[in-house]
Amino acid sequence: MYLDEQYAMYKLAHHLVTNHQFEVLYINNKEEEIWLEQNIKRDSNVVRLVHKGFDWKNHLRNDVAVAFQRGKALEKVMKGKFITIHNIYFSSHPPVDEWEFLKKPMQLKEKNAMKMQVYYIANENNTDEKNRLFQTLGVEEPEVEESEEEKESAVLNYKKWLEDAIHARKKEVENVFFFGKPFLTYILLAINIVLFIWLEARGGSEDIANLIASGAKYNPYIMDGEWWRIISSMFLHIGVFHLLMNMMAVYYLGSTVERIYGSGRFLFIYFLAGIGGGLASFAFSTNVSAGASGALFGLFGALLFFGLIYKRIFFQTMGTGILTILAINIVFGFVVPQIDYSAHLGGLVAGFIASAIVHLPGKRKLSTQLGAILVYIAIIGGLAIYGMQHNGNSQAYDLMQIDELMQEENFQEVIDIATEGLNKEGELEANLLFQRSYAHIQIGNYEQAQEDLERTIEMDDTFAEAHYNLAILYGNQGDLTKAREAIERAKELNPDDEKTNSLYEQIME
Repeated sequence: MYLDEQYAMYKLAHHLVTNHQFEVLYINNKEEEIWLEQNIKRDSNVVRLVHKGFDWKNHLRNDVAVAFQRGKALEKVMKGKFITIHNIYFSSHPPVDEWEFLKKPMQLKEKNAMKMQVYYIANENNTDEKNRLFQTLGVEEPEVEESEEEKESAVLNYKKWLEDAIHARKKEVENVFFFGKPFLTYILLAINIVLFIWLEARGGSEDIANLIASGAKYNPYIMDGEWWRIISSMFLHIGVFHLLMNMMAVYYLGSTVERIYGSGRFLFIYFLAGIGGGLASFAFSTNVSAGASGALFGLFGALLFFGLIYKRIFFQTMGTGILTILAINIVFGFVVPQIDYSAHLGGLVAGFIASAIVHLPGKRKLSTQLGAILVYIAIIGGLAIYGMQHNGNSQAYDLMQIDELMQEENFQEVIDIATEGLNKEGELEANLLFQRSYAHIQIGNYEQAQEDLERTIEMDDTFAEAHYNLAILYGNQGDLTKAREAIERAKELNPDDEKTNSLYEQIME
């Protein structure tokens, strides 16, 4: 009898795994307990097979409670959100007292509660319980082909087969996380650090002019054809804190992604994500920017793609932590004005798509990869075209051009660009008028300069520099009343400015 029960249990486990897409979650051949799972969308059918008999219902009920506890412990390795445990006992005899009430479906008192059904397959009621079990599971009963003499060796074979299955699954997890070695991650770290030292030696990593000259993302130059800045800006950082934060992320994220994807795929994802982030920044932000953030968020995208393919392994290991850190960084990017959130989101999306292009080792899917290539090309092309149009219609972009032209003392072109910018929609009219007034002053058009400055303070009465320049123009015309009003307002707005205080004393005297 003992051998028959043992054989029936291991035969059923083998049948469910080979014919009905169950996976081995746990096996203890010493205690003769097996846990299997079949996942269908968000539902998990979990089968617990136990070769154990109980004389009394209370003993059986206690073991049912133990099964719930073990189910909760294994919950993190289960795929589905809604779990039903089919708790199946194989024994030579049932409890002597009334135990059938335990056949009723049970459920824990909690959200998305784990459910359980109990089946007790004993010789006395073998057929009825088997029928109930296979009907509930929706599977057919396995055929018994072995003779009594063959059952003993069959049990040994099934045990080994199930152990091999769970070892193969563990080996798969190990192979997934150790496909490659983080060789290129360390090279990228070294390149970023060396370039930061070079940037500091050239004039400082926080000096805007030095950043632009060294290859930072600067929209006017990109519009003039310097698209290489999208890549060069990935390796420059603004200040020590910016460098340290990004290099910590490169070390942890980079080494993880390189181990999972391998060095070649990792580098491909890193650069395509950086390009996507840089172009998103070009399209949606006019600020001078630099840093590896776009590429780093692309590594987040690579881990999300990994989670899409290996859901169970992802959530068993790092999934919750990765999603939490990513959510915090995205919110942080929107809240803190200095952070280029467009580069972050662009890098995240580009990194996910780049991961689909190269796919995971041993998981090639040509249709998915070709589709991802087309999507990436469409997004990159769309960002480049939109960026050209957006910058061309942006007053902020005009001001960036004007700053460059002021340094070159090309004042007539400043006037032309400012005039063109004033015809565009935006909230920077006062800034454009002020810049145009300064250019007029430099070429001796004082009347036009005064007109622009008066319009500037009509739009923004807190523009201290406009009041200061008006005070000079009014004073040169001999209109001391207006000059005093203008310099008083400039001093009120900027009381600590030496230049303003000096002019104030001259005019008031």
